[in-house]
Amino acid sequence: MEISGKRAFELLNKIGFIREAGSEEELKAANILKEEIESFGLSAELESFKVGDAVIEEAELEVLEPYNKKYTVTAYKCSKNADNLVADFVYAGNGMPVDLKNVKGKIVMVNGYMRVPMYKKLIEAGAIGFVTMDGTMRDTEEDSDLYTRKLRSALQAFGLIPGVNIRIKDAFEMVSKKASKVRLTVKNTLVDITSHNVIAKIEGTQYPDEIISFGAHFDSVPFSTGVYDNGAGSVVIMELLRYFKENPPKRTVVFCWYGAEEIGLEGSKYHVKANPEEIEKTIFMVNVDVGGAVLGLDRCGVTADEDLKNYTDAFMKINGFSVDVYKSIYSSDSIPFADKGIPAVNFERDCTPGGGYIHCRHDVIDYLWPDALENTATHILKYSEALVNSYVFPFERKIPDDIREKVDNYLYRKELKEVGVEI
Repeated sequence: MEISGKRAFELLNKIGFIREAGSEEELKAANILKEEIESFGLSAELESFKVGDAVIEEAELEVLEPYNKKYTVTAYKCSKNADNLVADFVYAGNGMPVDLKNVKGKIVMVNGYMRVPMYKKLIEAGAIGFVTMDGTMRDTEEDSDLYTRKLRSALQAFGLIPGVNIRIKDAFEMVSKKASKVRLTVKNTLVDITSHNVIAKIEGTQYPDEIISFGAHFDSVPFSTGVYDNGAGSVVIMELLRYFKENPPKRTVVFCWYGAEEIGLEGSKYHVKANPEEIEKTIFMVNVDVGGAVLGLDRCGVTADEDLKNYTDAFMKINGFSVDVYKSIYSSDSIPFADKGIPAVNFERDCTPGGGYIHCRHDVIDYLWPDALENTATHILKYSEALVNSYVFPFERKIPDDIREKVDNYLYRKELKEVGVEI
């Protein structure tokens, strides 16, 4: 069986609709993937799991002084509710010590979106609310969307304050017009949503107790068809599964399409935690996240030691594959595996700047190409097949100290430990 970019592209069209975590559409996409697997003679299962979330009922930000104006905002899910909270307003940029010196009792706007280090500093400085910003100065309301973000569990561990997200153009106006007092309202109700992973497995013919895991997430952000991120990865690993069905592997292969990646790697975190026996036998992980861009660069991030990085780079060159190989972590579903000491590689095809879009309504199939999907799937297959069928698996099941440090930093392990949260 040959890899087919045309077939992958057809499947990508089938799942090319908004697939927000925990939605009916995400479940619909999961069932499409499951049916695709079963169409070529393999069984597949849906692995369901709960994720804490919230329903937004109201979000409002109004400048009271020195001018009066209401701005369109989205509330941070799971942040603290606030009913007409009036306070002084300050812009604190990137949260430098000087900027946070006198923010106690104030509502604070910061650059970008909220991460643990910034949130921790705001809580410690006594801020009572926050505002983050999204987009570009060239955005129009008619041609862009305002991201509804979530106060993830790692941030909640430090305490709760209300927060909203605003367009960067409106943030610009607030700062340039010297907004000094605001009214903030956030109303949201906590809920549990149900997401799903799609799982398929082929037993190894010679080394069934050695598992190589393949992964790609299939959910999208709320307003995006998510074909580039990451319908493309989902259809690429489907091509690999087809191949191993027709060419039985020496080692066991487990294929996982993860749900709820976009809200914190929830699907892969759950799978790793819920399947300890499988994870104990897993010696390697192959993840695919973003692909199919007409204009772009194929890359491979090696979340392991230098030996695997050098091998991967040499393999691509020897076989004539144009792939930029680097050593680091990648913000995707390989992280929970690396956290368990499992070496991983992360394949991606990064679009050239301006040649595609991510996390927005412009992530559409018009900018993707069957040939690009086929090229990426081909080099991933050749690389993976060599390791899946190797006489002796050539790499240890370990993560070097420098990568371990990056994983711990990504998971904010040190900061969370300080507030008594072990992960």
